[in-house]
Amino acid sequence: MRPGTLSLAALPPLSLYVHLPWCLRKCPYCDFNSHELPAALQPQLPSQRVEAAVAESAGSAKQLPLATARAYLAALRADLEAALPLIWGRPVVSIFIGGGTPSLFAPEQIAELISDLRARLPLEAGCEITLEANPGTFERERFKGFRSAGVTRLSIGVQSFDDRKLQALGRVHSGAQARAAIEEAAQAFDTFNLDLMYALPQQSLAELDQELQTALSFKPPHLSVYHLTIEPNTRFAIAPPANLPDGDLASEMLDLITARTAEQGLSRYEVSAFAREGHRCAHNQNYWQFGDYLGIGAGAHTKLSFPHRVLRQVRWREPASYMAKAGEGAAVSNENEVSRAELPFEFMLNALRLREGVPLTHFLERTGLPPSSIAKAMAQGRQKGLLEADPARIAATPRGFDFLNDLQSLFLAD
Repeated sequence: MRPGTLSLAALPPLSLYVHLPWCLRKCPYCDFNSHELPAALQPQLPSQRVEAAVAESAGSAKQLPLATARAYLAALRADLEAALPLIWGRPVVSIFIGGGTPSLFAPEQIAELISDLRARLPLEAGCEITLEANPGTFERERFKGFRSAGVTRLSIGVQSFDDRKLQALGRVHSGAQARAAIEEAAQAFDTFNLDLMYALPQQSLAELDQELQTALSFKPPHLSVYHLTIEPNTRFAIAPPANLPDGDLASEMLDLITARTAEQGLSRYEVSAFAREGHRCAHNQNYWQFGDYLGIGAGAHTKLSFPHRVLRQVRWREPASYMAKAGEGAAVSNENEVSRAELPFEFMLNALRLREGVPLTHFLERTGLPPSSIAKAMAQGRQKGLLEADPARIAATPRGFDFLNDLQSLFLAD
């Protein structure tokens, strides 16, 4: 509660992010804080034949060793308890369990995690609880086990249904396994998300159309579609894949995605997110509206507001270091206060991703800054045709949505 340079009349909604960092294999495009299990801890890799995948019973090989899972859950408890004084009395509107591959944890371990969270945090009625899952960890009844554990929303990292594309992306599952996993998820969950990627190596417009038809045939309530990008510090950055679609073809692909999803009743409410009515992701919407979030787990990020300042934190990234430090009550590796000059860009980096934008009052309430702090950038955005003219709302025009980086850069500190 110490003095700061801002004046926030009210605190924004609070979400919780829980990072489970391990994967069966590190994908060559991935720049998230994910770690391959050491060989000694590696479970048996899943079969590439769907018959084997759907025949396996829950609780078999494709999960973390019990001792590792227990140690990590204990570290998460310690991390959360040390952070509680920062969020006393604030209800949690959503929880997102991401990774890594959280579905490497057994359903009973996810149940323990959610029970630990409920025991320490006031969750709002109807709190959305999302779990990321990989088709490569799919087993019959496993997703139902996650639903029974308290997960309300599943996000499945399909990426592609084409075995050649999956191999190029370094994924550990097959297209057949992806289909089987989606069918099981649809039976267990009222709302679920599918992740797809486009602009893949050697991908044609016709191939993408087939991918979309397959994904949409399952009638997903939510679809997230991401352009494959070559990120620093990834294997693809060192050895980029050949024959990636050029900018013109990638643009045609995005137009196709927008058209096909609209035909099936999914509206594009964010740059990469498409949803049916009533199935937008509450957790991600809180991010994009510059809400607060506490992040626990290896490498997790936090953004918390106080009456006079906005604080960011990062946890220790390497799992063993994180577990050791969390046990000492020192899970945070660094923290900093967001400066007044940085806040406009940080806000717009999120809010302008939303198709409908946000009310101007959101900016005032969640940054504690006056309208004059963005007046020049807003005028430039409108003059360039990138921002809507509505003085009460901050929203990109269709042109601004297409040139989002240019629009967001207008709000960078001088």
